[in-house]
Amino acid sequence: MNWKQAYRSFYYEGAPDPQDLDLRYQNTALLTIDIQNIYMKPAEDPIERARWAPFRKRMNEIVIPATRDLQDRFRRKEMDVLHARIACLLDDGRDRSLSQKKPGWNYLLLPTNSEDSQIVPELSPAAGEIVVSKTTDSALTGTNLRLVLHNMGIENVIMCGIFTDQCVSSTVRSLADESINVVVVEDCCAAGTDELHYRELEIINMIYCHVISSKELIDIMDLA
Repeated sequence: MNWKQAYRSFYYEGAPDPQDLDLRYQNTALLTIDIQNIYMKPAEDPIERARWAPFRKRMNEIVIPATRDLQDRFRRKEMDVLHARIACLLDDGRDRSLSQKKPGWNYLLLPTNSEDSQIVPELSPAAGEIVVSKTTDSALTGTNLRLVLHNMGIENVIMCGIFTDQCVSSTVRSLADESINVVVVEDCCAAGTDELHYRELEIINMIYCHVISSKELIDIMDLA
């Protein structure tokens, strides 16, 4: 099954196939969301470490290599590669949004210069590439990325990153509201579980974005 029939929700079960994607080099950018050191560190608690092992396995074996491959292909074509990460300006995190201050798993205190807040080494930004820092789920809401994309003439954004059902989804919806065409690369994203990942892809596909594989994207854009 190719991207035109895959990841269909209840709303789009019988919908016509979408049109072919028109992703021109001059107005298409690659954006990677929140693949940071904090999320790749095994938990100290053995139960939590085991619970998150499938996520780290997917990240190390699929998501990070596939994302790096796409970044390199975009760079060879002299296309824009952008990055977003979670990082607060103040060490005590007073500048964070409410969602990052609430107790529980999503509590995040990641000062800008901390090791945990840095993008993983395999996906480190190249010289001159734009990096935005946010304390929100959406990379548009908490940054000037909306203005940056507009000023650069970007009409299509290719999305990679984590977590599919959180910051990726929020950014996809914000971009769609700005009338930017969004393509989410399935094997360049992950959620806490595969079930959450695939469910969220069904929810956002065909209304807020199109979901495709990295291989399909490479073929469509002739990125070989």
